[in-house]
Amino acid sequence: MEALEKRREHVIALFRIVVGLLFACHGAATLFDVLGGPHGAAPGFAAWPGWWAAVVQLVGGTLVLCGLATRAAAILCSGSMAYAYFVEHQPDGLFPIENGGESAAMFCWSFLLVAALGPGRWSLASRLRRGEGGRPVGETVPTDTPTSA
Repeated sequence: MEALEKRREHVIALFRIVVGLLFACHGAATLFDVLGGPHGAAPGFAAWPGWWAAVVQLVGGTLVLCGLATRAAAILCSGSMAYAYFVEHQPDGLFPIENGGESAAMFCWSFLLVAALGPGRWSLASRLRRGEGGRPVGETVPTDTPTSA
């Protein structure tokens, strides 16, 4: 268990990357008819809710994948999947296995987990926050001169 705990931030980052990539692929498939195309009929430009959901999937998934504004993007993605589940799937049955909402439910809870845990390692935001010399902004540079007491 100690070995897993040492790699916790790496596992969180890998989880974030995979979930963001898969979500972004759904948006790209719907908007650009790639990767097998949309599941069902392609929504028209700016059609509610399909086209907007695909934009959230593409943009939000990409932000989560890259680790930029991760928590905010993950909350938006989680909310969009909660909407999809309760509005589109839940009327067809109580449980996700009955109503075809497994992926909406899984994405909803996965993004909620990403929002709670943060981006983990390898986020673009942490790279952008770093100052010169690879140090985080605001970190002091050590000097060899003694300080007076």
